Amino acid sequence: MNILFIGPLPPPINGHSLVCGVLHNGLSRTNHLLTVDLKKQGLKDGLVSWMRMKEIFRVFIEAFKRKRNANVVYFTISESLAGNLKDIIIYLICYNLLSKCFIHLHGGSIKKLLFDKYPLLHKLNSFFISKMAGVIISGESHLEIFGSLTARNKIHIIPNFAKDELFIEPSAVTRKFADTDKLRLLFISNMIPLKGYLLLVEAFLALDDSIAQHFSLDFAGRFDSEEERLSFEEKIKDNVRVKYHGVISDDQKKQLFQEAHIFILPTMFFEGQPVSILEAYSTGCVVITTGQSGILDVFKDDVNGFLIQENSTSSISQALANLLNQKERLAEIAGSNLSLARKEYRVEHYVNRIRTAIGAD
Repeated sequence: MNILFIGPLPPPINGHSLVCGVLHNGLSRTNHLLTVDLKKQGLKDGLVSWMRMKEIFRVFIEAFKRKRNANVVYFTISESLAGNLKDIIIYLICYNLLSKCFIHLHGGSIKKLLFDKYPLLHKLNSFFISKMAGVIISGESHLEIFGSLTARNKIHIIPNFAKDELFIEPSAVTRKFADTDKLRLLFISNMIPLKGYLLLVEAFLALDDSIAQHFSLDFAGRFDSEEERLSFEEKIKDNVRVKYHGVISDDQKKQLFQEAHIFILPTMFFEGQPVSILEAYSTGCVVITTGQSGILDVFKDDVNGFLIQENSTSSISQALANLLNQKERLAEIAGSNLSLARKEYRVEHYVNRIRTAIGAD
């Protein structure tokens, strides 16, 4: 089957491009992919520059050329205003293929940020989406986004995954939690304020030393600017318990996850379904995170870890202090997370579910 594949591929690597890259590789084993790469170099979604305009124009040209031989269209859509306008133009370019088009939403904010705020934009999207073959979302919390735009039987719920090479053996979880005298905390994500890295470091640096001495804190991820990176490094330079690893390789990420006891993501972002949380499960970590709807599709408080309040350094501090009083539970939670990831969040499951949804099996 010829699949017109429109989505961002690495590099750079972020949650969205990582998922698309793995799917691209999986589908290409049994299908011929006509690829249109939607990659962008910055992290500030929706910003328009002349360079970005040039990239978008390239996308339009490539979509027009490559649609001719396509049997199916797979398209990951944007959640920014500028991005959605780009998507609508692509819908127009592929208008004669809408009945064979599947769009995939990786985020969770498009309804709040666009459809609810801009009625005309909502109507335009509704016009095109109602004619499509299907919509793919990552969890049940996102059903309301498309419930009024297309039939329920056209909406496919397909959760994300953790890459196979991250998974550890149950015995490794036991060994990791045999020594909890010092708990290793880990934050891996884009280093943008809405992901909560500033809240986390402020909460950690404000801990009483009697609590802080029981932890170390590792950060890894990409800043959008050199100024932000330098400011962060200045903030943590005098604290030996905090380390920023920069932009890391796959091997470095694997090592950090496998050594960590606790993965913490105090995000304020309208999350779709963070791959990093599933990666934490696959490496036997307990998770501390906020109650974004997309997160709650794959996370239960006091089962997979512990819920914290959004935009609250005091909630983070309290959660860390509480960990010291329930160390005996951590290995059990981490082991349960690993079992869940093995059952539900493998690459093979993800690719097969999408292959079935778009009729490419």
